[in-house]
Amino acid sequence: MLACLDVDYRPDLTVAACVLFRGWADATESSHLVERGPPAEPYEPGQFYRRELPHLLRVLARVEVPLEAIIVDGYVWLGEERPGLGAHLYEALHRKVPVIGVAKTAYVTTGPSVPVLRGKSLRPLFVGGAGIDAVTAAEHIRRMHGASRTPTLLRRVDQLCRTS
Repeated sequence: MLACLDVDYRPDLTVAACVLFRGWADATESSHLVERGPPAEPYEPGQFYRRELPHLLRVLARVEVPLEAIIVDGYVWLGEERPGLGAHLYEALHRKVPVIGVAKTAYVTTGPSVPVLRGKSLRPLFVGGAGIDAVTAAEHIRRMHGASRTPTLLRRVDQLCRTS
């Protein structure tokens, strides 16, 4: 099973969502989970993981099937040897499940990420991995369903967070 994760921040709570699916090219989810929790910590540049990681772990704790890989909205690496959200998640999971990060905007030093163009977009997604090499991770993201820049199931998990 594969999982897409995302978090939405509101003044009074944080919503974390997980969309589960079976294959990289799937157009629809197998199931999803939504977890509501306390407000997130304030944002600190370069420390995004501190804000998001506790909420991702909370929703992942409810997943009852083994995961082949996890996709997060954000960077795995912020530079050489500088872990981002994805790398911190990979470590928190004791390096048992590969984590793929998909970022929509360029970071000052994106580290070992691969730009991926999808659909007719001229703006790349920046894809990296922990427990999986960036080139393989980028191929998986290229293969995901959807004709637009953002794969269908990544849009789905984002919508779940915002509307739940």
